[in-house]
Amino acid sequence: MSKADIIFKEMCNDILNNGFSSEGQKVRARWEDGTPAHTIKKFGVINRYDLSEEFPILTLRGTNLKAAIDELLWIWQKKSNNIHDLNSHIWDSWADETGSIGKAYGYQMGIKHKYPEGEFDQVDRVLYDLKHNPYSRRIITNMYVHNDLHEMNLYPCAYSVTFNVTGKKLNAILNQRSQDVLVANNWNVCQYAILVHMFAQVSGLEAGELVHVIADAHIYDRHIPLVKELISREPYPAPKLIINPDVKNFYDFKVEDFVLENYQRGPQIRNIPVAV
Repeated sequence: MSKADIIFKEMCNDILNNGFSSEGQKVRARWEDGTPAHTIKKFGVINRYDLSEEFPILTLRGTNLKAAIDELLWIWQKKSNNIHDLNSHIWDSWADETGSIGKAYGYQMGIKHKYPEGEFDQVDRVLYDLKHNPYSRRIITNMYVHNDLHEMNLYPCAYSVTFNVTGKKLNAILNQRSQDVLVANNWNVCQYAILVHMFAQVSGLEAGELVHVIADAHIYDRHIPLVKELISREPYPAPKLIINPDVKNFYDFKVEDFVLENYQRGPQIRNIPVAV
């Protein structure tokens, strides 16, 4: 039985049974028909995934790992903020006529900053520290830059990662200000689990723990019956993640370098409404 499924079920049950409803409050998000998109939420959800034990992908339903990795590479490897560099349409609603999402996500990762050791963008700084000073307690990335928020078409949701090496294991804390649990939870978990594996492999380390901290973990009102049906399912054993061992440079990774072995999963939930 996949531990990621158990964590997901427990989180959803906690939100549904003990969460706070936004009914009666003014909310920003709207459904496509203009109706306010209310949520039931929990504040300060913390989930832990031991990546040395299993890859934390849901088996209750399928997660499109290749599309998730493609978006991850778009942000962390291409450092792009243009949807024309992305092989899916998940960002279309936030892009302007040129395809730009503003000074968000990949844009922030590509800005160079001055350090005593030289100029690095945030990704290259992580790579440098993992090679030269792996036991530093200062290996942190941050996309939530207040000076640029007014030029972002969407404020970053998953905005900060703290990397920490313990022994030979690379651990990470992913901080997320807000999350649509049904649509995005396992997508983000898989992405940042892959990121930890990538950084670990090119740095001569092993993947350790991913800790996911979500400030506002919410289930939208129109998602409640879908979530209840999903968590009523029986999970399968976790699949095995196979990574191309020949890749030694972070910028050489491709989507095809990651394969899941024996990925059994339940049927997909179709036509999930998305609040914008």
